[in-house]
Formats: sequence, C-alpha cells, structure tokens
Amino acid sequence: MYMTQGLHRALQQRPGAVAVRCGEHSLTFRQLGARVARLAGGLRHLGVADGERVAMLSLNSARYLEYNLAVPWAGGVLNPVNIRWSQAEMLYALNDSGTRILIVDDTFKGMAAALQAGAASLRHLIYAGDGPVPDGMIGWEALVEASEPVEDAWRHGDDLAGIFYTGGTTGFPKGVMLSHANLTTTAMASILAGRCGAEAVFLHVMPMFHLAAFAATNALFASGARQVVMPGFTPQSALEAISRERINQIGLAPTMIQMLVDWMAASSAEAARLDASSLRLIAYGASPISQTLLQRARTAFPGVAFMQGYGMTELSATCTVLGPEYHDDAAFASGKARAAGKPLMSVEVRVVGPDGAELPRREVGEIVARGGTVMLGYWNKPDATAEVLRNGWMHTGDSGYMDEEGLVYVVDRLKDMIVTGAENVYSAEVENALASHPAVAFCAVIGVPNQKWGESVHAVIVRKPGASASAEEIIAHCRERIAGYKCPRSVEFRDALPLSSVGKVLKNELRKPFWSGEARSVA
Repeated sequence: MYMTQGLHRALQQRPGAVAVRCGEHSLTFRQLGARVARLAGGLRHLGVADGERVAMLSLNSARYLEYNLAVPWAGGVLNPVNIRWSQAEMLYALNDSGTRILIVDDTFKGMAAALQAGAASLRHLIYAGDGPVPDGMIGWEALVEASEPVEDAWRHGDDLAGIFYTGGTTGFPKGVMLSHANLTTTAMASILAGRCGAEAVFLHVMPMFHLAAFAATNALFASGARQVVMPGFTPQSALEAISRERINQIGLAPTMIQMLVDWMAASSAEAARLDASSLRLIAYGASPISQTLLQRARTAFPGVAFMQGYGMTELSATCTVLGPEYHDDAAFASGKARAAGKPLMSVEVRVVGPDGAELPRREVGEIVARGGTVMLGYWNKPDATAEVLRNGWMHTGDSGYMDEEGLVYVVDRLKDMIVTGAENVYSAEVENALASHPAVAFCAVIGVPNQKWGESVHAVIVRKPGASASAEEIIAHCRERIAGYKCPRSVEFRDALPLSSVGKVLKNELRKPFWSGEARSVA
C-alpha cells in the first residue's frame, strides 16, 4: 500500500474526470498526474530522495494536494507545517525533522527568510503563490514546467510517508511518524465506513496541515472523487461553494458547524438564496461537540446525514466512526448520539485498566488501540514512543468505556489535553509559558466550555507574594512564547490551588464548576 495508489488507479479508471477544483481552476486526473510527475522530477533534482523531508507552510490550495502526492512520488517524506504556530514552534519542527525544502505561499512568504536563517537543514525555498517569485526562491510553476516527469519512487508499506507534528507535553511538539501503510489503511477503512465514493464532491475547508483533512484527501483520491478546495472557512463562502459546486460532502470541526448555523439564523434571507440541497453528508470531529449544537445542525440541514470521527494523529487520524444511524431521534433519546462511535475495520479498540487488562463493558478505563493505523513512533523520541506503544497497543491517554453494542464513549482526557477549534492544546505547554512570568508562583491550565470553540483555555494562577499582574499582562506574556490559540482566553487568580496528598494539582476540582450539568460528547 502506498500514498500515490489512489492517483494511479484514477489515472487508469477515470483520467478525464475532474479531480480538483479551486476557485475557477480545475484539474482532471490526467492533468493532475502529469503535474505531480513533473513536480516530483523537480524535487528530485533538488535532492529529494530516500526519505528527505519536504515541508509546506500554506493555506489550502490545489497545490497543497499536488504537494501531498508529489513528495512521496519523488521518494520524500511530507512535513505539513501548522499555519497557526509561532515562528519559534515552526523552527523547532523544521530543525527537529531535518527538513531540507520548505514550500510557502503568498500568506507566509514574508516568514521564509527568517525560517531559512533559523533552520540549519533548509537548503531550498519554493514559492507556491501566484505573484512574482521572491528573490532567493524557486517558483512552483517554473519548477513544474522546467522538470521532466519521473516514475513513482514507490515508497510503500512501512516506509515513512510523513512526519505530522502534534502538541507536546514538555513545551515542544512531537513528530508523529506515519507510514504509507498507516495512511492508506485509514483511507480504505474510511471508504468502507461509507464516507466517500467516486460520486462524492467534497469541499475542503479544514486546514490541510491538519491530519483530519489530510486523511480525507487520501480516501477521496482512492475513491476517485472530486475535491473542491477553499483557502479558508467562512460560513457564507462555504455555503456559496456548496451551492455553486453542488457539493454533497463536507468535513467540519464543531466550531465551523456552530458558525454555520449561527450565520444561517442571523442571515436567513441571504442563506435562503443559497441552494444547499445537494449536500448529503456532514462529517465532523477533531473537538468536543454538544448535543444542543448537533440538534441545531440537524434542523438547519434537514435530510443531511451526519457522521462523527474520533481519533488522534498517532492513529492516522480516525479510530472510531459514529455513523448516520446514531444521529436520529432515537439515538439522542437513548444517549447513543453521545458516543464516539464504533472502531473502524482497520483497528481493534479496547478499554483497559492500569494493569492493561480489558475492562467489563461500561467500566471506565483508558482507551487503547492496535492495528494497521498505529504510528511507527515519535520522531527522535524513543522514550516517548515506548511510553505510549506498549505490547502492540497504542495508549491514547483518553479515558472512556464501551457499551454492549461496541460503541466507544470518551469521558475525559488523561493527558489534560484541551481541544479548541479543532486544535490540540496541552496544558503543560501553556503552564510552561505561564510559569516563566515573574509574578506567577503556581499555575494550572484547564479546558472550559466555549460555545464557539468547543473548549477554551483557562488559566488558574497563584501570584507570588507581593507581586501583581493582570489577566491581560499574563495573556500578552504567553503570546510572546506560544501560538495564539494556545494562550489562555481567561485567567483566574486564587490564593492556592487544590492539591492531592502528594502535591498534585487536582484539576478535576478546578473543572467541576465549569462542566457540571453539561452533557457532551468527544469527537
């Protein structure tokens, strides 16, 4: 199994079908295949082979899909960069991975020189924008036009396909190593779960650096579907694209669903002029969603099926799926709509106790998984890998239970991870930034309910005796050290933190006032 397998099949079976649309620009599978082969030839000329890392820092575009295919075609390894990171975080990932080539678009071309200066391994900058090529960069289109097509390098199976950085608990992200087999196994399992077929016209609004969007592209290529790409998301532009392109499937974070239904309610006359009757499926996940929001979405999009995906980067994005049959009135009444779903065909899921033994149904423990989607490990972090991969099982750090029907329910996060707007935030990382403020004696970070973002970052701080600092000063201090979405949105000052007998902060006690009475599901 290999990343480019879907493209090869589409070139044989549906060469004249439209593969990608972005704005007014379209590519058939034949045109896409030709561009990928030539771009791969250009990358090889720049030294890409045998697992060399190629990073991309860009908004969504048709070129992003070409990147996803051309890098493995050339024999390289993908390293998509989180567009919401701070420059320091980007540099860490580039240096840690030893990335040799960085691709930037118009939005990020201004950062390229500083990133090249700070990343010792970088040798080439490629400009994937539409304007004049900046000095010192190689133009994407010129590289495609000037290069001869090459044969697929056919990296496959357990060969490394990509390094996908996820939030770290020690102040730095971890590079999750996913193989060609990992990613294609997830794609095949997603197709079996009914997520897409050749008739799908899928709208990409999730950022393509995110593994949820990346995994969707693999399944769509494998099924020969049409992919429509938007640079970013606004409710109106998404609905306009659905109407114009006759979109029948879309992947959304709960935050986006919230924004959609809010805009439709506030702009009912304008929304009524947009024809969303082609829409058949809304796939959602990547952050918590409330039952209230789901019900509002069902009302806003009558007749549309909903499907939830739960997973993590270490499991190649998706582990369980909650299908449309669990989104009807009966499922809401029984509570099954709150489940994270049933395991995909590609993975075995259990709920275990501290000794690793499987627990009885409905008993809460840690969710673990094994199968073809489990990562190879963390790049350059053997100790961290050994901590989560034990006896063939990936320990997710999420607590939950399984019911008699085989549905998995997530009830908490053992790792204190906060999911805000589909982005993972680790409390320890934020606490490290907070602790560097001269006025902070003790601190704890938790996730609290947020109607728009699912959760937001909340800091509880004990100030040093005689020290003073406002919430605004604390937040500004964090913004200098970590990405904006990781910074606290609210700050609470206390005289002391609740501690256990061994001095551990009791975060459950801190969360109680915020989460009591709120029924929620975790996707």
